[in-house]
Amino acid sequence: MKTQKFTLEIDEDDTITLGLVRLVKEVADYELFYHINELNDFKFKRISDLIFQGVYFDYHFARFEAFHHDSKICIHIIANRSHHSIQKKKITELFNTEEDTKYLLGNSPDVDYLIKTSEPFGDFSVILLPENLMFQIQDFPLSPNEELYQLIQYYE
Repeated sequence: MKTQKFTLEIDEDDTITLGLVRLVKEVADYELFYHINELNDFKFKRISDLIFQGVYFDYHFARFEAFHHDSKICIHIIANRSHHSIQKKKITELFNTEEDTKYLLGNSPDVDYLIKTSEPFGDFSVILLPENLMFQIQDFPLSPNEELYQLIQYYE
């Protein structure tokens, strides 16, 4: 009798799951990650910014990274709101929609951070959260045809 082997291969063009983080109150990045690092064995550190290139501005988004040794998962947290923008050229159009501040999730300015794990399915339960600063993480599916998907894959 022949035995068939099946392997599970994850296609790069599959949907990935992001975690959406909303803060209870406005706090600085360093204060939030101090509290997160106090609760977890793994430590988040600031890494190079994610840069979104627009027509008139280049937007910089803060990124943080940690490695969970038990599950061997790399965790990235990206600010939804740009902390800095550089104007590349003068705006000459009358009905321009590009501003000096940008949100990665333009329809969700209430989201403060996006969480992406090295796995396509998000297991955000490995992160202990400071309850007095953050609401529960909400899952958000991101399809490959969205611009943010390509940007995140580029920085991975």
